[in-house]
Amino acid sequence: MSKINEITRESWILSTFPEWGTWLNEEIENEVVPEGNVAMWWLGCVGVWIKTPGGANICMDLWCGRGKSTKKVKDMVRGHQMANMAGVRKLQPNLRAQPMVLDPFSINEVDFILASHYHSDHIDVNVAAAIVNNPALEHVKFVGPWHCAELWKQWGVPEDRIIIVKPGDVVKLKDVEIHALDSFDRTCLVTLPVEGAEKQGGELLGLCPSDEEMGRKTVNYVFKTPGGNIYHGADSHYSIQFAKHGKEFDIDVALNNYGENPVGIADKMTSVDLLRMAECLRCKVIIPVHYDIWTNFMASTDEILHLWRLRKDRLQYQFHPFIWEVGGKYVYPQDKDLLEYHHPRGFDDCFEHEPNIQFKSML
Repeated sequence: MSKINEITRESWILSTFPEWGTWLNEEIENEVVPEGNVAMWWLGCVGVWIKTPGGANICMDLWCGRGKSTKKVKDMVRGHQMANMAGVRKLQPNLRAQPMVLDPFSINEVDFILASHYHSDHIDVNVAAAIVNNPALEHVKFVGPWHCAELWKQWGVPEDRIIIVKPGDVVKLKDVEIHALDSFDRTCLVTLPVEGAEKQGGELLGLCPSDEEMGRKTVNYVFKTPGGNIYHGADSHYSIQFAKHGKEFDIDVALNNYGENPVGIADKMTSVDLLRMAECLRCKVIIPVHYDIWTNFMASTDEILHLWRLRKDRLQYQFHPFIWEVGGKYVYPQDKDLLEYHHPRGFDDCFEHEPNIQFKSML
């Protein structure tokens, strides 16, 4: 046992973070995915790990950083999406609300590191370092749109390990096909760099965005797996174009951001948006993510469940929500009928051994 004079701030940090240690790393490695299924783990924010029966391991949008950590900085950085969106200057109080459930430096088996876009809570220099500096992971590719590739290259990821995707591209991995699709992340469009803004001193007024610019900044993904097709909309806003994607792909499970937008901000999908998205995609299960991570955008998932129950019979919904927990596993179609997740509660071996108590009615 350590004595207090041996404990330092550094020893405390190393013994405490990441809060889950390698628990989830080990669970993912040891998981044998049943034939005809696909396993997913929620990593926080919109991050997910996808594993298939054929041994494909895909890690998307894993973010291992933190939000605001001091009140000494008073204003936002110029060009920040929220500053551009609403003309705000005061620093937003976005503190990280979830623990880090995966240790990037203890990843031993992975094939692709995916990013949906270049916002800092979706692409992580620490993850890049953990993968690139591990000789056992020299085969791993970094997959994402052009702006993500530029970031990875600036960080030191070798160019030959980067796969740039744009809407319409398909990348194959073992028993998975990954389709890059149009994103509807309009917040990304007002985040610098923006084409033409440099000539105007960073001012966006009068500039016309294009589908091509959006595709260089951000993409949605469809993962075609042996267990079903997974649609990940990342930070997309609601768009009627979801209906187009729903006709192009037979979607089983869809994930998308959800949250309670502060006054003056339109960044996250609302409960109504999420149900409309699911209806458009014609998916079987809709899973909200991202509401967990920022203290100033947190929202109740009860709202989604209540609204779904209110509307499902009248509108004849063919889908249902699934309310997840960060670090939790979801296997499709094995878990297809679940509405809410609970972490394993343990103690399933109760009374397999004789209790060590004074008398039977003690408890």
